[in-house]
Parts: sequence; C-alpha cells; structure tokens
Amino acid sequence: MTRKLRSQAWFGGFGKDAFIHRSWMKNNGLPDDAFDGRPVIGICNTFSELTPCNAHFRGLVEHVKAGILEAGGLPLEFPVFSCGESSLRPTAMLFRNLASMDVEEAIRGNPMDGVVLMAGCDKTTPSLVMGAASCDVPAIVVSGGPMLNGRFRGKPIGSGTDVWKFSEDVRAGLMTEQEFAAAESAMSRSPGHCMTMGTASTMASMVESLGLALPGNAAYPAVDAHRARLARLSGRRIVEMVKEDLRLSQILTRKAFANAIRINGAIGGSTNAVVHLLAIAGRIGAELTLDDWDHFGRDIPTILNLMPSGKFLMEEFCYAGGLPAVMKEIADLLDLDALTVTGKSVGDNIASAENFNHEVILPRAQALTQQGGIAVLRGNLAPNGAILKPSAASPDLMRHRGRAVVFENIEHYKARVDDPALDIDETCVMVLKNCGPKGYPGMAEVGNMALPRKLLENDVRDMVRISDARMSGTAFGTVVLHVAPEAAVGGPLALVQDGDMIELDVENRRLHIEVGDDELERRRMLWTPPVAEMQGGYQSLYVERVMQADRGADLDFLVGCRGHDVPRESH
Repeated sequence: MTRKLRSQAWFGGFGKDAFIHRSWMKNNGLPDDAFDGRPVIGICNTFSELTPCNAHFRGLVEHVKAGILEAGGLPLEFPVFSCGESSLRPTAMLFRNLASMDVEEAIRGNPMDGVVLMAGCDKTTPSLVMGAASCDVPAIVVSGGPMLNGRFRGKPIGSGTDVWKFSEDVRAGLMTEQEFAAAESAMSRSPGHCMTMGTASTMASMVESLGLALPGNAAYPAVDAHRARLARLSGRRIVEMVKEDLRLSQILTRKAFANAIRINGAIGGSTNAVVHLLAIAGRIGAELTLDDWDHFGRDIPTILNLMPSGKFLMEEFCYAGGLPAVMKEIADLLDLDALTVTGKSVGDNIASAENFNHEVILPRAQALTQQGGIAVLRGNLAPNGAILKPSAASPDLMRHRGRAVVFENIEHYKARVDDPALDIDETCVMVLKNCGPKGYPGMAEVGNMALPRKLLENDVRDMVRISDARMSGTAFGTVVLHVAPEAAVGGPLALVQDGDMIELDVENRRLHIEVGDDELERRRMLWTPPVAEMQGGYQSLYVERVMQADRGADLDFLVGCRGHDVPRESH
C-alpha cells in the first residue's frame, strides 16, 4: 500500500497501545505479518438461527474469507443484531434502526479498512447499508440468496404470496385446514430468503441496482454454487476497493438512487423499498424524496413476470439472466455512467447481459403494466403522501369511491372483520389506523388486511384498503400504504369515521376524504393520542425519535454521514 490504512492506527507502530491491539488479536493464532499494513476487512455477519433467511451464513462466510485472503487482506468477522422478519415481534421494522446503530458503531469503533455486508432477510439489508453509509467506508454487499421454488402437489408455490392466497382460501371454504398444513412444509425447501419478489429479493435487487454488489447478486439461489463463487469474488473485490479508496459516498449518488427506483418498477419490487432507500439516502446525504419515487418510476414498465405481480419465482429469474438482463432491457431509461463496486459503470457491468427466457423477463411491449413502480398519492387524507403498487393492484379499483369501514387498531380489526353483522360490501374502503411508525410501533406489515370472511365466501378477492402500515413485499391487492402523517400523531387518517366517503384516483395521484374542513377540525379537537403499550427501553426511544414514513422512518438523530474517524485511543 502506498498510503497508511485506517487499521494501522490500531496495529501499526511499537508503543503500548499497538502492543495491546496486536497481542490480544494473536490469541486467535494470527502471525506477526497479519499486521504488516495489509487491508483489514470486517465481515459484518447477520447470521442467526432466529433469522431463518440468514441461517446458512456460517458456510457462506467462509467463501468471503477465502476471497479476502487470496487478495492479500486480513478477514475479521463480527456479528450484529439480526432482524428476523418471520418471527420478530412486534415487527422487524421496529429494530431496523437499532441494527443500523449496531453496524455503524461496530465499523467506526474497530480496526477495519473496508467491510463486507452479509445480508438476506428483509431488514438486514437496509440496516447494514444504513450503518455502513453513516461511516462512509469501502463496503460491498453479499446477499444470502433466495430459497429454491416451493413445490406443492406438483405446482410451484411462492413464499408469502401463496400464504396470503391459501389463508383466504381456507377462510372462504375453498381449501381444507389439512391441505393448508401440508403446504406449510412444501413452501420452504432450502436455505435462503423468500423466492418471490418480496422485500428480501427486492432489497437484494436494490443493492445490485445501486451498485453496491457484484452483478448477479440478487438472483442466484442460496444453495447454488454460483452464490459461493460470488461471495468469494466479493471478498477479493473488497480488498481492491480498499486499495482504490472506493467508498460508499462515491457510489450512493442521486443517479444511483434514480436507477434503483426505475429498476424497482421494472421488477415489480416491494413497497418496502421506499422507506429503506429514503433512509439509506438520508444516511449518506444524497438528495432523495418521496416524490422522486413517482418522478423516476412512474412510466417504468413492469417486465419481470414474478410473484406477486406475475407468476414465476426467483429460480426462473436467475436462469433467465437475473437483474443484469432486466437492466439491459431498460438500459435507455438508466444512467449507465453510475459507478459501482466493480470499479466500472452500470453500462460496463450489463454490456454482455442476455435474456434467456422472454416469458420471465418480458419484452417491454408485453409488460405486466406500462406504468409500474410506486404511485405516490396525496390529498387531504395523506398530506405528506401515501403509496400504492400498481403492478399488484386490481385495474378496476385504481379509480374508486367508497364508504369507509374503520378499524381503530389491529386488535379492533381482528375482533371486527369477521363479524357477520359488520356493515360492509365489496364497494367499501377498509381503513386501518394506528399501525404506523409510532402507532404500532414500528409500522408492521398489516396493511394488506385479509377481507371479511362473508365477502370471501362470495368470491370477493380484492378491495381498496388504506392504512399507515406497510405490507409484505410478497403481498398483493389494491392497498394504500404508508399514509403520512400517521394516525398516532394526529394525521387526517386518525379522523376518519365509518361512513365517510373516500376517493382513490391513482392516475391523478389523489387520495381524498369527502368531509369538510370544519368537520375535520371538530373531530380533531375531540381526538386523543393513543398511549404506548411499552414504556422505557429502546421502544420508547424509537417512538420519541422516529420520523414519518415519507422520511424513511429513520430515527432523527441518525440522519447524516458521521464518517469513520475515532481520534482517541482506548487505553
């Protein structure tokens, strides 16, 4: 190296402090020359047996380490808080920001020159990127990869997406409980995350779109040998990135975020990408707003025929050419000069990409929808914005006016939705309150409310649903999400009552409640904020300092890049 690396502030020299740092590290068997000035690479590992999507990382990390050693670096693995989407209560999103704090402080406080971010499950990817962005060090993402396709009674089934379908079929009397139980073991057939275009697959696609991962990162199945090779190559590449001083701030630019938004539209990506990319941009200091999601993504065709928007799964996507093939198909809509972790541009990375299956990656003329992406809605019901995913919605409901049926919180919804006396029909608009960042807390994935049993039994399969919550990226339906301000802070959503008429007009990006200003003000005077169930601890800090969905639901004191300098010694 021609310049002194960050790790040498710990390991270089001959004083007492350097003695301490090197000596204790040597109890792992490291020789003297491990500290000779070679790049020290941290491996940020979200392995946890409580996070099934990431439970195979013990093996995957060995390939990363091998690549780092081959390139002349010193790999040092460290654990961080792992947000397991499938089991963590009340919602993994509550802990995304906590995990990002763990990542940030671990990187800044330890002797590392670059970092490999090992992520897979929904919130592990954004939390790791957010934490690393706050430090602005050379970093590369290695995703864990999707599971193999689910198989049930001779047919492919998709994680999450078919759960919602099967659950409603049981409630409608179309599927037995025994059949439902049998499908449970048929859905998750291998290590890895959801093999639909849920949030895990979306965020793996987003880091590749942003230029933070090697080409092909998003789609290789977890058990495919290509996944191990990519991990090894990523280990080699991070050493070179340190030598080049290629840092996150050089990659996470506004044009990189614009590319990611457009690609999200092309793949029918999760609505959760909205809050995650806004939060990442806030950490690195890139200019990005909620309206940019509409500006950059509105006229992007959804060309990936993948659940929940389409019919295929991630294995087929991989074999069809993966994300580079999608990017090649919409290359004229992308900024091809954007820099990536390869040291090359987006255009260079996708120059040789091919589409091997035009049923999976569709020609643009045959797109699932010509206006994919994320629709950003505004109006007197969502002054600061709300979102809807057109590719997963019913075309006949994209312009709708209906009577509100209101659920004050998730408990009220569960107690009321299947009451035979509930005054509701398919023309109504279901409204769920107090499920936003502060209200749940953590903005849980409950926005895709299951429909009332009596309507399911009459073969109703979609209705307009509105909430301040999120929904799983595997979910579908005409669902308005992330309403801001949320009900728990007194946003207009808190004032909606049964019987109010609500207008949804996706084409004109309008979400309106037909109640006069005077009446809304009268209701506001009578409104009282909900009392948080959990007092003290991290949840209290979260509720006090979390920003609204249109700001990425980050904690306000975490916004910004604080760098990686630590001028003081520890002894």
